[in-house]
Amino acid sequence: MWKVLFGLNHSLKARVMKKKINWNAMLPKHIAIMMDGNGRWATQRGLPRTAGHFAGMKTMKNTIRFCKKNNVEYLTLYAFSTENWKRPRSEVDYIISLINEFVTDDTLDDLNRNNIRINFIGDISRFSLETQNMMNNAAALTKSNTDMIVNFAVNYGGRNEIVHAMKLFLKDGSHELSEEEFERFLYTSECPYPELIIRTSGEKRLSGFLLWQSAMSELWFTDEMWPSFNEYLFYKAIYEFQCRKQYA
Repeated sequence: MWKVLFGLNHSLKARVMKKKINWNAMLPKHIAIMMDGNGRWATQRGLPRTAGHFAGMKTMKNTIRFCKKNNVEYLTLYAFSTENWKRPRSEVDYIISLINEFVTDDTLDDLNRNNIRINFIGDISRFSLETQNMMNNAAALTKSNTDMIVNFAVNYGGRNEIVHAMKLFLKDGSHELSEEEFERFLYTSECPYPELIIRTSGEKRLSGFLLWQSAMSELWFTDEMWPSFNEYLFYKAIYEFQCRKQYA
């Protein structure tokens, strides 16, 4: 009973917050999210950290639906950083198993039905060949979809991305270095810069996420852990983004 009432309360809050948004004014085309706090969410509930990552994947799927429903054209999700390899091996293996689970046929069928394309950005060469093949296959099978692009940042670090882009720039033999020329070699070259970056869990730093691309992004933070992120918080972030732009 309480679970039903709790769900209804969030649903009602989401509807109220959505009505505050001016859908004819400036809205973010590209949202980037730092999905932080899975392990802490589980620990607070006396659960193993892996339970938090599982709950976080469910929240991630729901958030993709929120964005698609509200015409967000680009979504970049910080799924696995270069620093995450330092976590206990069992936890790392479980996170990678969730990535593998996400790119199964059922999920890909759902993405194709909804005309959503996915990319994996970062240095995926550190993953097993099986995982790399699953990522590449998922990207290939959704590459023709045009309604929305979802980037999963895996084994990703902003400094590493800039170094990687510079190596490609030098290999390309370009003679004139400009911002526009350099940006062609970033992982996100097909996307505009994110207008809004969201971070959950109460941390208030970028932690190496999209360092080049975030120069002019609005940053929005919430104390809620990622598994608790919901449609109400999604609309609240957009509303506050819009309020800032109104007075910019």
